[in-house]
Amino acid sequence: MTIHTSYRFSEAPIWNIQRAYYEQEGLKAWNNDQVPQYITSNPMIAAAYAEMIFGFLQDRAMKQASTEPVLIVELGAGAGRFAFHVLHELCQLIDYAGLTLPSFQYIMTDLAMNNVLAWKEHPALKTFIAKGILDFARYDAVHDKDLHLIISETTIRKGDLKQPLVIVANYFFDSIPQELLYVSEGEIYEADVFIDYPKHKDSLKPSELLDQISLHYEYRHAPEYEQETYAYRDVIATYQEQLEGSHILFPLAGLSCIERLNQLSEKGFVLITADKGDHLLENWKLAEPPELILHGSFSLTANYHALQQVWEQNGALVLFPPHHYQHINVGCMINMDTPMDYFQTRLAYRRFFERFGPDEFYSLKVWVDENLESMELQQILSFWRLGGYDAEFFIQSTKQISSLLQDAEVEEKQDILQGIQLMWSSYYVMEQRYDIALEAGLLLFEMEMYEDSKRYLELSIHEDQEEIVSTVYFCLAICCFELELEEDALNYTRQLLILEPDHEEARALLHRFETE
Repeated sequence: MTIHTSYRFSEAPIWNIQRAYYEQEGLKAWNNDQVPQYITSNPMIAAAYAEMIFGFLQDRAMKQASTEPVLIVELGAGAGRFAFHVLHELCQLIDYAGLTLPSFQYIMTDLAMNNVLAWKEHPALKTFIAKGILDFARYDAVHDKDLHLIISETTIRKGDLKQPLVIVANYFFDSIPQELLYVSEGEIYEADVFIDYPKHKDSLKPSELLDQISLHYEYRHAPEYEQETYAYRDVIATYQEQLEGSHILFPLAGLSCIERLNQLSEKGFVLITADKGDHLLENWKLAEPPELILHGSFSLTANYHALQQVWEQNGALVLFPPHHYQHINVGCMINMDTPMDYFQTRLAYRRFFERFGPDEFYSLKVWVDENLESMELQQILSFWRLGGYDAEFFIQSTKQISSLLQDAEVEEKQDILQGIQLMWSSYYVMEQRYDIALEAGLLLFEMEMYEDSKRYLELSIHEDQEEIVSTVYFCLAICCFELELEEDALNYTRQLLILEPDHEEARALLHRFETE
C-alpha cells in the first residue's frame, strides 16, 4: 500500500472512481440492488411524490399562472423505476380529479449517457414519451448550467422558464462531491484526504477499487470560510458557534447545483428530496470523519441542515418531519414568492410525509421482511395494498400466500387477483432475479383461476424462451384443458415431454388426449 498526495475532499479521486462506476455499469448498477434502489423507488414513495406534484399543479392553477408546462427535473434518475411510478400515479390522479391544471413535463437526468439512452428505449416509458410528458437529459450536477433535452432536441437556459421548476433529488446530495470541514476552538479547518491504494489498482473495477482503498485525514486551517464575503458565511458561523470538535460535510456542490437550476426559471423552484441526510444541527455535533458507505458505488450523509439554512435565508419555506428519521429523511423546499400560498403543496407534504411517509413505511417493511412467515393473508394483503401493490413485495410473499390459500376465502382470492392485475399495470421491468409473470401465473394456477393463470404464464414464456421450466408447460396444459382449449393443451403437453420425457402426469395426459 502506498500513500499518495493529499487532496481537498471534494477533489479527491474517489469522486472520479464513483463517476467511472456509473458510466461503466449503466442501468446494471441497480440490478438486484447492487446499488440500493427500493427505498426511493417503490410505488409508495413515488405515489407520495405524485401527490406533492399534484398539489403543486393545483396551487399553480389557482394562481392562473402561465400556460407553459411545469417542468419536473429528476436529478440522478438511476434505474428509472421511480420516475415511471411517479408518472403512472400522477396521470391517474389528474384523470381521476378531472381538474383543469397546468400541463407538465417530466425530465429524467443522469450523469451517465448510457442510462439516458437506455431510458429512451425502455418499453414502460414509451407511452409517456408519446404523450409528450417525458424527456431526458444528460446532466452533470457539478458543472452543467443548461438542460439539453434528448427527445425534443431543445435546450433550456437561464431565465427560459415562466413556471417554477420542480426539482426531485433522491439519493443525490449524498453521492456528489462535498467539502469536509472541521471545527476546532471556533476556527474552520479543511480535512484534506490521503488515499491508500491496493497493489495492482489499475486492474481493478471501480467497485473493487472503492472497496479496497482507505482514507486518512490531515487538517488545514481554512480562513476563507470565515471571511464576511464568503457566500455561506452565516451557515459557517453557526457551525463555529455550536459544533466544536465536529466534522461537517458541507454541500457546496449541491448548493451550487440547486442555484444553477433555480436560474432556469423566473419564478423559483420547489425541491423534493429524500436521502440519508440530517437537517437537525444536533446530529452534526461531535461528528466523526466520514466513512464511505459502499454499495457498488459509495455514499455519505447529506447535510440538509446547510441546505435548509441557506434557502430559508433566501426566503424559502423549508419542510422536514418534526420527528427523527430512521432510514430516509424527506424534505421539501418552496423557494418562490409567498410560499405559504402553496397550501395544496404543503397539505400534501403533511399528509404523505409528515404524518406517515416513506421512512415509516420502510420501517414497517423491515419488520414485515423479518416476520412474513408468521403473517396471515389479510395482513399480507393490507401491507401489499399500503405499498401500492409493489412487485418486489409480491415476490417475497408468494410462498407465504401459497401456504395460506387452502383456508382462504373466495373474497381474499379475488383480492389477490385484483392485486396482481394492479401490480402488472404498473410494473417497471428491471434485470432482477425473479420473474413476476411466472410467479403470478403459478399462484393463480393454485387458486384454479385458469384463464388468468394462462395469461401470465404465457407472458413469462414470451419474455424468456431460454429459462422455461417444465412446470410452466404442465400448468399451461392443465389451464388449457380446463378452458376446453384442447389443441393448446396438447401442444403444451408435447413441449413439456420434450423437456422432461419421463414426466408421468404429462404422459398420462397425452394418452388421454390420444384415446378420446
